[in-house]
Amino acid sequence: MLAPLAPAAQETPPAAMDAVPAAQAPAPSALPEGIAPPATPPGAAGTPAAEAALPRDLSPRGMFMAADAVVKSVMVGLLLASLTTWTVWLVKSVALAGARRRARRARKLLDGRPDLAQARRAFENSPGVVAVMVRAVWEESRASAAALPRAGGEGLRERVASHLGRIEAEAGRRATRGTGLLATIGSTAPFIGLFGTVWGIMNAFIGISRAETTNLAVVAPGIAEALLATAMGLVAAIPAVVIYNHFARAITGYRQELADIAAHLERMVSRDLDHGRLRPLDMAAE
Repeated sequence: MLAPLAPAAQETPPAAMDAVPAAQAPAPSALPEGIAPPATPPGAAGTPAAEAALPRDLSPRGMFMAADAVVKSVMVGLLLASLTTWTVWLVKSVALAGARRRARRARKLLDGRPDLAQARRAFENSPGVVAVMVRAVWEESRASAAALPRAGGEGLRERVASHLGRIEAEAGRRATRGTGLLATIGSTAPFIGLFGTVWGIMNAFIGISRAETTNLAVVAPGIAEALLATAMGLVAAIPAVVIYNHFARAITGYRQELADIAAHLERMVSRDLDHGRLRPLDMAAE
């Protein structure tokens, strides 16, 4: 006999399918069984810890306050160097302008005096380098007047040139005082700033290794603080070099004016010798 057939599977009515709880339906974004969701890397941007570690103020002042102690000291030194540069520029500009103005005025005054005696009277109570030159030439001429009849005037000319050369050199040294500091700042400030940058980037890389992330938002502030030191080095060095070159040209022009005045006095002494105006009695009366 044939076995009775198994009863057919009963189909679930549509109303029963609608009754399945929504919680038992598979989530559309669920991962296959056995695969874990990717972990968020430590220190990644967007996490509360990373957002707390990022500096909020990336202005120059904020970067300075957040920088390392060594980088801070480099920045402070460069700032002081920049202030020194502008102070030297102000002081030397005023001093050189006044010295060149007095030299031009004294040269015009000498042009109207035909002999050394009148030049001495014109500069008798005047200050300045030219007045010192005139008095030195007069004193040397008076000291040598007694020897002129037998020794001639060649020795007097040499001694006058020696006096004027020494006075001129001393005036040049006073004019260049302080400009050596500008040369030092201009040549060393970029390297000092570079040292601060290297130190800051080294610390930034150490921080990257500790945070175990290369996210630009985490790395950029430390590198920006380091590069600020190089920028400050250039800000200190470039004006120092430009101002130094300006002063070098101005001092050369000032020394040239003094050299012209010294040559004028030498010609005046030579003229007095040829006209016989440097006699012992005349010099003693003066």
